[in-house]
Amino acid sequence: MKSAAIILSGLGLLAATHASSPAAAADHAPASRVSLSTIWWQPTNSGPDNGPEWQWELDHPLRVGNAADMGMAATNATGQVAANPTIFDVDGIENPASTVASLHSLGDKAICYIEIGSAGNYYAASDERIPVSYYAQLKAAGDLGAKMAGYPEYYLNVNSPSTVSIIESMIRQQCAAKGFDAVEPDLGDSYTDNNGFGITEAQNAAYDNTLGTYAHSLGLAWGQKNGDQDPAFAKMQAPVADFLLTEECNYYHTCAGVAAPYVAAHKLALNAEYTDDWGTSRVQDLRKFCSADLASGIDGVLFTSALSGQHHPCQ
Repeated sequence: MKSAAIILSGLGLLAATHASSPAAAADHAPASRVSLSTIWWQPTNSGPDNGPEWQWELDHPLRVGNAADMGMAATNATGQVAANPTIFDVDGIENPASTVASLHSLGDKAICYIEIGSAGNYYAASDERIPVSYYAQLKAAGDLGAKMAGYPEYYLNVNSPSTVSIIESMIRQQCAAKGFDAVEPDLGDSYTDNNGFGITEAQNAAYDNTLGTYAHSLGLAWGQKNGDQDPAFAKMQAPVADFLLTEECNYYHTCAGVAAPYVAAHKLALNAEYTDDWGTSRVQDLRKFCSADLASGIDGVLFTSALSGQHHPCQ
């Protein structure tokens, strides 16, 4: 679900069985590009804005030479020009390895956006550069559940070993092989929705943590995405996740619960608020939430829900 929308979204036993899944045979990632690693980026919430400046651009492939895409010369809550972003969260499938390399040449970090709790038939196998698309693999494995309201996507059976195997292959092929530094896993809290599988909160957290541990083995940082409905969900994930990305926790009054374990551990807690809900005045919108974010150890930025480049950090 690439356009920004609010779906207030321990190691699992699945990890022990995923390697035997038939989907593992569909993995064609170049072995020379991916190596197991125990070292990965661990971002903190230090600095004047409780972490580095960051840009979230999912509307189209990132154009590294485009000032708007790169979030350059953005104005902050005081009306001053903010520092340029040094973290870029972009679509892991649409953006090639060359984009990641370009960001690295600038000294920036790249986060790989993927969906782990749902799947849509958005890409051909040729777009994903694999013989069979991830959607087709998940459908063939019987891992698609209820249709997501408002989107052409289907929830995934997070208790299925084949789901784990297929999503792990996506992490390996689209994130690790392209040189990304971290993973933003969208729809990692599908237990809150009518997903068709009766997934429990504990099962969902175990699935997320299984994938996070796998990402770490590839040298990738792992994030928690949303999960605002129950503070216990964040507590279950924070020991594995390296950062948090929450949407509109100020607007929905959920920041304290979801961000607390990350802020306490000095991990990076990113918060995206949207002009669509707050109003039409950038200055007034920023003033509505920036003081709270800055005081709470959260790195907040104002975006439009299109996530097409507009970017206004708190500081």
